[in-house]
Amino acid sequence: MSAHYLDHPLQPGDLAPNIVLDAISREGKVALDEFRGRSPLLIGLFRGLLCPFCRRHVAAMAQLIPALREKGVDSLAVVNTPVERARHYFRYHPISGLLAASDPERASHRAFGLPILEFTQNETRWPYKVGMDVVMTMRVDRPGELPEPMDPAAAGDLLSEKDGYEITEADQQMRIPGHMQLVGHFLLDREGVVRWSFTEVEGEGRNVCRALNPEELMSAASQVAH
Repeated sequence: MSAHYLDHPLQPGDLAPNIVLDAISREGKVALDEFRGRSPLLIGLFRGLLCPFCRRHVAAMAQLIPALREKGVDSLAVVNTPVERARHYFRYHPISGLLAASDPERASHRAFGLPILEFTQNETRWPYKVGMDVVMTMRVDRPGELPEPMDPAAAGDLLSEKDGYEITEADQQMRIPGHMQLVGHFLLDREGVVRWSFTEVEGEGRNVCRALNPEELMSAASQVAH
């Protein structure tokens, strides 16, 4: 697996690389090659559990597991959180049936072409740099949780306060000051070829901190299931 970022996320038709990570929800390792030739796979690549949006998106992905399984599609959630810290979190916030893996080195994100975004004062070169002037115009909408659509920073602060998430030293070690790992979902067919994706890279920032569209995903899953 390359140690360098691809210059764009993997696209439909690209073969996903094998990745071997520490399992969170079971002992041992998880490898993408386990699924190759056996079943399609939805892989969600998230920031650490420190990210309030990612905690919600992991839970939302888990809610889709039964419907995906009906189509023969497996699921894997990958978080940038050290394995012991992640196990501790899921011990107190269990998600039934979720296969999860730890990737504190962000190897999977690099392999799938998801860059680390640098926050600047006013220079934007998406998806590598974004000015705070642009960030403040972005809006995240979570009806029922946020009083109104808010910029990602304000929304994240409010959700974190609401959650009461305890930030540990292991979480702090995952922070990249002035930067943010971009994330996404990739649907692979039985041979490990990307057939559908939803990432924060697309849309010039409009997808940042947004959840995927379940209807789009399930439509794509119906296609790979055949």
